[in-house]
Formats: sequence, structure tokens, C-alpha cells
Amino acid sequence: MKKLVEEFSKELSASFQISEAAILTKSSNAIHNVFISGCGGSGIGGTIVAELVAGEATVPITVNKDYFIPAFVSKNTLAIICSYSGNTEETISAMEFAMKQNAKIVCVTSGGKIAEMAKTAGYDCIFIPPGRPPRASFGYSGLQLFKILHFNGIISDAYKNDLSKAIKLLDAEESDIQKTALEVAQKFVGKTPVIYTLGSTEGVAVRFRQQINENGKMLCWHHVIPEMNHNELVGWTHKNDNLIVCAIRTKHDFYRSVKRLEVNKTVFEKYTPHYVELHSKGDSKIENALYHIHLGDWISCFIADINKIDATEVNVINHLKNELAKI
Repeated sequence: MKKLVEEFSKELSASFQISEAAILTKSSNAIHNVFISGCGGSGIGGTIVAELVAGEATVPITVNKDYFIPAFVSKNTLAIICSYSGNTEETISAMEFAMKQNAKIVCVTSGGKIAEMAKTAGYDCIFIPPGRPPRASFGYSGLQLFKILHFNGIISDAYKNDLSKAIKLLDAEESDIQKTALEVAQKFVGKTPVIYTLGSTEGVAVRFRQQINENGKMLCWHHVIPEMNHNELVGWTHKNDNLIVCAIRTKHDFYRSVKRLEVNKTVFEKYTPHYVELHSKGDSKIENALYHIHLGDWISCFIADINKIDATEVNVINHLKNELAKI
């Protein structure tokens, strides 16, 4: 897993070449909305990209992580189906429903049943390299969404320049990122991380939590400011030295949300002595997001190292799939 994380910038570069070479077809109907379906490491790209393009996208984008689809999906919907293996049962189900609604379907996969369905039906399909854990393939799967959205006129091609700068940033900061990640991992071990993010960067927090779950084999939770100020903040009423608060910060944080965090911190400090802030580097939102994703991936790997566990092992998920296969 550490080798895959170390090669993240190379993965992004290779993924960009795949996206540039991808052949897509225009929808015969006007696109009124976008529906992205995928779960886990295959689906987190939809969550993050939808947030990154929210200020530019010309139509609403909905992200789905279930068997079913919303009633609005129609012939005027661009349905992006994301499954790294191509065999994710929830995503296959969602694709079947989208097919019945005559949506414009584009698949992102390495193969499996979804690739077969796309070939049979004549749907656009972008193939990404197989043989990796889905959570270690965010660069391959997530980046294709920018291409699909741009091709369909929903966003501009500005993401290309931001991506190029992000790759250079990650290469330049690699050593410092690993150093920071190890320091944070050492603080996390033996505690339950509570991850907070400001505004429209929840996808990055979700990704961080998922990586700690899968690679670090630890439970944690996350929430978003300002929403958590209307509920979860009231839950901070008991001292618990086993909690560590981690705030994810970017230069794009809204100033009123920053003030909220400052006030929140005075509350957290009453109940736990453990608090850390992770500040991104780079100028654009894409740079900030990819920086935090890479940093979080390294933190999760170092947690596994410190606890002497295998970061790649997901036996409990395989057990779940085997049990479901019996139905």
C-alpha cells in the first residue's frame, strides 16, 4: 500500500493521459443533471469531484452510493457509473435502473460485469488499469470524472492546469508530506480521531476517514462546520482523553467558518487535550484537495506500520461479499 501511495503523482499523470485519449460520444438529448454512482474507493471520486466543481457546474450533480436511483434520472441525465472492479453489486443495480430510464450512461471501470454491460449496450466506457485496491486507485477513477463533465459541457478545461500544478506540488512536497504524516499518525495511534472540515470539502474528510478505516483498521468519525455547530457541538460534554480532533484546513475556508472553528476549539479543549490542524498547500481547490488526500493516505499507512498490521487486508469486507453471494 505504501508503494501505491508513494506513486500517487505518477498515477495522476497516467490517469490524465487515459482521460485525454478516452473516446466519448455526445448525448442525443440535452443534459439537465448529472448522476454519479459508485461505492467505497470507487465512489469517493464522485463525492470529491462534485464538490470541487460545484461553483462551476452548469447543472446539478448528485452522488449515489446505493442500489437505487432518484426518480429524476431520465433521458436528460448524464449517469456516470463508477466501479473499479466492475462487479460492485450496488453500482450494477443502479446502472440497470439508469438504463431503464434511458439515461446517457458513461462507465469508469477496469472491467467486470459493468464493462460487459457497457459493451453490450454500446455505452461509453473509460477503462482504468486493473489489479489495484480500489482505494489506491482514486487518481485513476476520480480524474476521469473531470473529463466526462468537461466533454459534456458541464465544466471548463481549467482543471487541466490545476491538475498539472497539483502533480508538481506533490512531487516537491513529498518528503515533507511523509514527515508530517508520520508525526500525525503517531498522535492518532491509540485514540479515536474526530475529523472536522470547513464548508465544501467534506469529500476530503470522508476520504481521510475511509483510509483510516481500511488501511489503519481504526474507527473514527467526521463532520462539517458549520453544520456540526447546529448539533454535534452540543455532544462535547464529557472529558475523553482518547479522542483527538483533527481539523482539515485550506486557504479557501470561508472566514466565518474559520471563526466558528476558533470558537469550537475552545470547546474541544475542555474535553480533550489532543488537537491538530492539517493545512493544505497550493493555490487551487484541486491542489488543496489532492494535497490533503495524499497526506491522509500516508497517515493511514503509517498508522498501520505503527500498529504492525497489513494495510491492504480487508478480510471482513470479503466475508460480507461472500455472505451476500449466498442470497
